[in-house]
Amino acid sequence: MDRVSPETRSENMRRIKSNKSAPEMRVRRLCHAMGYRYRLHRKDLPGKPDLVFPSRRAVLFVHGCFWHQHDASDCKRTNRPKSNSAYWQGKLARNVERDAKNTATLIDAGWRVLVIWECETVNREGIRARVTDFLGPPGNGMPQNALPFPAKQF
Repeated sequence: MDRVSPETRSENMRRIKSNKSAPEMRVRRLCHAMGYRYRLHRKDLPGKPDLVFPSRRAVLFVHGCFWHQHDASDCKRTNRPKSNSAYWQGKLARNVERDAKNTATLIDAGWRVLVIWECETVNREGIRARVTDFLGPPGNGMPQNALPFPAKQF
């Protein structure tokens, strides 16, 4: 049995945003602070990846553990509502199936894909290491204050 009324549950679910969520914003801020530049939610790519690194042919998804059914044994955020369980089972299974299809399509098109789970975003250093391993060093390998050509005098 669900702890809240169906109306309250419906209102709670309706308030969950598809982008600019707290986990996504943590990853975006960290990537930017590390020196990576990216595009957001490109609609021309399958699944509208949260962060797109075009020059690196790489995309990053920040998945909510509940909505995308994180299967890690230590993740406590994947519990399904007890009421209307048939609906939720089908809905969440379709989400997982769609994620797999989008990932496969991106890989077939030559993109590299990284998924960061909501529960992982609290570990800032862990995310930093995964992003660096996935993308390589930020920028073009030059110090950020170095110019590739002499500055023009105006």
